[in-house]
Amino acid sequence: MPINTDKILNDIFEVSEKIYRDISNPSERDHSQIFEHLTTLGRVLVGADRASFWKWDRVNHTLWTTAATGAGKITIPDTTGLVGKALHDQKVVITNDPYNDPNFNSSVDKKTGYVTRSILVMPVSNVNGDFIGAFQVINKLIDDQKFHEEDCKKLALAATICGLALESDVFLEESHTDKLTLLRNRMGFFHDFKQKYKTVMEDSARSMALFICDIDKFKRVNDTYGHNIGDEVLKQAADILKKNCRECDGVYRWGGEEFIMIMTDADASVCANVAERIRKVIEDTDYVGEECTVHYTMSFGVSDFYTYKSIEDNINDADQKLYTAKETGRNKVVI
Repeated sequence: MPINTDKILNDIFEVSEKIYRDISNPSERDHSQIFEHLTTLGRVLVGADRASFWKWDRVNHTLWTTAATGAGKITIPDTTGLVGKALHDQKVVITNDPYNDPNFNSSVDKKTGYVTRSILVMPVSNVNGDFIGAFQVINKLIDDQKFHEEDCKKLALAATICGLALESDVFLEESHTDKLTLLRNRMGFFHDFKQKYKTVMEDSARSMALFICDIDKFKRVNDTYGHNIGDEVLKQAADILKKNCRECDGVYRWGGEEFIMIMTDADASVCANVAERIRKVIEDTDYVGEECTVHYTMSFGVSDFYTYKSIEDNINDADQKLYTAKETGRNKVVI
């Protein structure tokens, strides 16, 4: 395919203008649109048919992307695929015969009917040199229709900007994450109310409920077994809460031994049933360490979420129920 230099430059300028506009737009809630523009820029720069930007989730050991043409969110283990290889080897991967490459994952092609002929994967790092993702372009359409090392120079601009945008996302995510339990923290809780739950609260046909809970007599756990064991108990309780949380809901470490769960499209009775299930699991699941076994329980306060009340007042409603649970024997759910 002949190269139309004027068209390529015009395409680059158009994408660059879109990137600038979205970065400057205070209403943009995340960088998803920017990543889409950047993948378009990378595709144009090297003359590829498709492009995607993969984010490395080190906590869950996965790679995922939503900026890929022809598919929704794709998640793969970080030890597989050409993207995984590029990040593991910390170097660019190029293949012009992917179906004979043992690292190529052909599952998406089989699902969509797409035929992959050539791939270039460039690992992306933050300013400290830590790799955090990868930029991938597929099927070169110009020249000999094969990727070469010189294409890395063309892709470097888009890959670098992607790295900076992702680093910003990672920094924000880390500030919203509790370092001990890896749950979202109080800052993340309030952020989600502006983003994740906004559409639910604006729809009068939908409902929300919440519970606040804490570990009964947790000070005794720390005093008896030490703070290290107390931390392990907190992590175990957080893990149980997370496993009982739907993807559309959210569980947060409110502070100390207190946690909050928000449930969407559910009323207090449904929320109470979930809380009761968690309470039983907690009661039946001791923390077992090398030197000790800790039996512990949790108390729960459940309330409907009313949009005419402030977030703080809604939490206070549930907190009053939790107080009642504590005052009337602990290890129970009060609605």
